[in-house]
Amino acid sequence: MKHLQAAGSALVLALMLGVSAVSASAGEAVNLILNWTPTADHSPYYYAKAQGWYEKAGIDLTIETGKGSGVSAAKVGSGGSPFGVADLATMLVAKSKGADAVAVMSVYANTGQTFYWLKSYGVNGVKDFAGHKIGNPPGDASRVMWPAFAKAAGLAPDSVGFVNVGPTAKIAALKSHTVDIISDFYNEHDLKVIEFGPDLGYVNWKDIGLNPYGNSLIVNGAYLQKNPKVVEAFVRVTQKAFAACVADVTPCLKALLDQVSGLDKENQERQWERIKFLMTDEFTTTKALGWIDGERMKKDYELVQTYLGMEKPFDVTTAFTTKMLDPSIKMDASKVKK
Repeated sequence: MKHLQAAGSALVLALMLGVSAVSASAGEAVNLILNWTPTADHSPYYYAKAQGWYEKAGIDLTIETGKGSGVSAAKVGSGGSPFGVADLATMLVAKSKGADAVAVMSVYANTGQTFYWLKSYGVNGVKDFAGHKIGNPPGDASRVMWPAFAKAAGLAPDSVGFVNVGPTAKIAALKSHTVDIISDFYNEHDLKVIEFGPDLGYVNWKDIGLNPYGNSLIVNGAYLQKNPKVVEAFVRVTQKAFAACVADVTPCLKALLDQVSGLDKENQERQWERIKFLMTDEFTTTKALGWIDGERMKKDYELVQTYLGMEKPFDVTTAFTTKMLDPSIKMDASKVKK
């Protein structure tokens, strides 16, 4: 009888504690798979975790190092991880192959795709690309979508030659004049500026009218349907973290460097300055940090369908939502260096 009374008392106590009992328990176990090894653009996740923001929102977050957007999109799309970071074009391709993935927040509202050259090689702008050699990996998105760039720039698609150059060998290939032009991401811009100085020329794809969304926060579709409140909490904490890092990146990079070895602090600081540019557009500054525009998504879908291919076409409106975003959190364009 005493055992029954004790059990009953424990049950009543638990019911009386209600929310307190729930909040004291472990949060929802959530995995976030990154698109690659952690760098400056991932620092907000580490910062928010270090500050306990995810925990306070009922989320027990694990951050998993990635191996490319293809891997993260596939893992999220299969339900292997509820959240991930992936290039949006890559996610669209994965979705056409059956991946159940939805973009809930843009990180790179502007494309990071950029071509770099040396003026001393006779290239002073896009108009001079014809007859020159471009170095990048065979499967590089800038090579695959070169026909789109060529069309927008008024060049014949076959007017340039391509040379296979590994991701880490691009600067060396340009310096040795193995190639005349390289493709790379804008967040690594300063490494080229330091290496080549005033001889460096470049064009971001946005400058010629091609601006597909880049890295974005994605979620498994079934998980979103089942756990909308968890997804909303995760997205809003992440928005808050990115806004805080835009205001002052120092504690964010400290949180990153405390957890990730082998990173150069100054290089990460330079990267973050470029990342702020990539985060900023007319929508992220007026509607919400991380906003994804429907009309731009239609263009991205058409671009991907034409140049990367869609195994099974789908309605692009099923590939993203802005409903999880906090409209009171906006990108601060005044923090972006021109």
